[in-house]
Amino acid sequence: MSWSELSVYITIVLGLGLWWVWVAASRLDRLHRKVSSSKAVVDAQLVRRATVAAELATSGLFDPVSSVLVGEAAWAALSAGGPDPTDVGALPSDLRRLLESDRGALPLTLGGPAHGQPAPVDRGRIESELSATLREVLDDPDEVAVLRADPTGDELADALASAWYRVQLARRFHNEAVAQTAHARSAPFARLMRLAGHAPVPHSLELDDTWPENLGRPGSRSAAGTEGH
Repeated sequence: MSWSELSVYITIVLGLGLWWVWVAASRLDRLHRKVSSSKAVVDAQLVRRATVAAELATSGLFDPVSSVLVGEAAWAALSAGGPDPTDVGALPSDLRRLLESDRGALPLTLGGPAHGQPAPVDRGRIESELSATLREVLDDPDEVAVLRADPTGDELADALASAWYRVQLARRFHNEAVAQTAHARSAPFARLMRLAGHAPVPHSLELDDTWPENLGRPGSRSAAGTEGH
């Protein structure tokens, strides 16, 4: 085999190798972008759920204790998903009034103990607390029936059910994207060639989003009504 033929073969092999590296790097980049997009969707749906919970807390349809509990949990969730966890002024006025009695503790829930530096936010824990609080408040079927009997309460309950359902779907999709990306990053070839570059390691979002039994799934009530006719 002449040197010219050997150089052609070497060039072909190098070209195929570079092409394969480019394909693998592009796929990994797409997976990282998928994780970022799915995380943004989860964040949006969590904020939507917390916003509806805050509206329920200020609607006057819950008893005072439940209103305060839901209001505090909703505020914490909105703070965790917002740009400034100490910006109490951004909250609805009714919700601010509900929380004024415990206002001194609010900035400390998410803020750092020294020099006003914010501490890392455990988003999963905060959202899980909102889920648990809402489930406890909605635990009594009679209370839910009273809530549903009011047109505003019925609308807010439907909005909460829709937001909660979207949270479950979005989080599942995000965690699947994280698992796919982690698997691609851990491949020997990807680690050898450092294809992930400086992209941060993706993390799944673990939280308690168990469905409240008495809330009713989105569309279930309308479907039941159609069958009744």
